[in-house]
This record gives sequence, structure tokens and C-alpha cells, in this order.
Amino acid sequence: MNIGDKEIGDNHPCYIISEIGINHNGDIAVAEDLIRAAADAGADAVKFQKRTPEICTPKAVWDNVRDTPWGPMRYIEYRQLLEFDHADYDRIAHVAFENGMDWFASPCDIPSFEFLLEYAPPVVKVASAMLTNIPLIERIAEMGVPAIISTGGATLENIYQAQRIFGRNYPAAIMHCVAAYPVPDKFLNLRVIGTLRSLFPKYEVGYSGHEIGIATTVAAVALGANLVERHITLDRSMWGTDQSASIEPHGFKRMVRDIRAVEDALGSSAKTFLEIEKPAMEKLRYWE
Repeated sequence: MNIGDKEIGDNHPCYIISEIGINHNGDIAVAEDLIRAAADAGADAVKFQKRTPEICTPKAVWDNVRDTPWGPMRYIEYRQLLEFDHADYDRIAHVAFENGMDWFASPCDIPSFEFLLEYAPPVVKVASAMLTNIPLIERIAEMGVPAIISTGGATLENIYQAQRIFGRNYPAAIMHCVAAYPVPDKFLNLRVIGTLRSLFPKYEVGYSGHEIGIATTVAAVALGANLVERHITLDRSMWGTDQSASIEPHGFKRMVRDIRAVEDALGSSAKTFLEIEKPAMEKLRYWE
């Protein structure tokens, strides 16, 4: 599988996605700062979320009043304020390009997917909540856009159903994910990564994490994740539902550093005498 000019797989560097999502709180300047922070941290891509609020928001809650950074307002108005328009996505595309980043998004409805198609994304993300949105998945498959499938809140049958729509050889990746925000470590079940690699050998397998901290995400790479995704924020104390399960820029940079170190350390599976060991053995094996 390729995303942009990067090949994904066991013999290639882990593809690291910085999930901005809606942590911009509807402010394009914050989104631009997050793109730059992700680039500085060494991520390969930034990802957003795109919704048509009138489709994705149940009408029963439209008139619920919510406290927001803009003051109390109807829930549907709040959802509308979080969405970026064409001018905003033009800026996202420009800033991502300037910083050498791939960018894409998770469409939550078919009009949002059609909106994103205008930008010729290298890939789209099927969010965990959308895994059973069959019309959306069918439309993505119909257009042949490479897809990353997230599996939070899913059963194996849900994944098989999506896989049947995309096709066994469709250019897609499957991400192990637990859909809680944040997830306590004991519920991460990172061994599922190996299960997915075994069950879906034609697909790349990755990990989308919502935990606090970075060690478990680094461990996911050691367990075979060829893609990882973590939410990024400028400040975890910012207003927003995803902020507490996100990583601040300095932490994201450490995570990327540690993933690259683990990739170097994994090395070869062959047990051989290494040239680097020769000086120590010549000194210590006094009987030889």
C-alpha cells in the first residue's frame, strides 16, 4: 500500500499520522499551528474530520443547549462552528504542502466524502464509528480511494463486512483501535495487532491510540503496526472532547523519536555473530 509517495509495509518506516481531528475548535489558525507542530515532530501526515452537521447530528439533540467557547448555544450550531469550509481546507492543503506533510480526513457522511474528493486525497480514513456505515463505505470503495479502516467498537464480523465491500486486494489498512477517550492501558489489547495481521494478510495493519502517554504506542510498532495514529493538541487543557486523549507537541516528538529507535532496534531475525561484538569477545574469551 502507498500513501502519497510513501510505501507502507514491514520493510518500510512506520507511517505516523498526527490526528488533528477537531482539536482546532473551528479555528483555522490553530489548525495551521497543529500542522506545523506535527511536521516539526516528524509525523508523516495530519488528519482531520469532516462532517455535514445536519446529516451527522441526530435531530433530537439539535436544540440541546451546550456551553461552548463561544458561549451557550444550540448543539447543532456548535457542530456547525467546528466545520471548515473550502477556504479553510485550501489553507490546510497549502500549509501541509509547505511543511512536506500528507493530509487527509475522515468523512462522516457521503457529502463530506465528495467534498474531500475535490482535494484528491492520497487516502481517506473510515473512522471507527463509520465502520458500519455501509453506504459511505460503498461510495469510498466505488471511487477507488485508498482507505484506512479504524476498528474501535467493532467486531470481527464488522471488519469482515467492510473488507468484503472493499475487496481482498483493495489498497487499504486496518487499524486496531479501542473507542474510548482516553483508554486505560489495561484495555488496549495490543495483541490484537497480531490477530489482524494473521486474519487480513493482504492488508497493512496499524494502531490508532487514544491512551494517555506514548509507551504503548511505541510498543504497538514493536508488535507489528506499520501505521500509527495519535491525536495531537497544542495544550491538553484546551476545550474539547478529544483533548485529554491527545499528545502535546513535545510528547509527539518524543513518540516519533522512540518509534524510529524501536524500528532500528528490531533489526534482523537472524541470530549471527556480529562484527560489532568482535572486540568484546576477543577481550573476554580468554580461553580462545
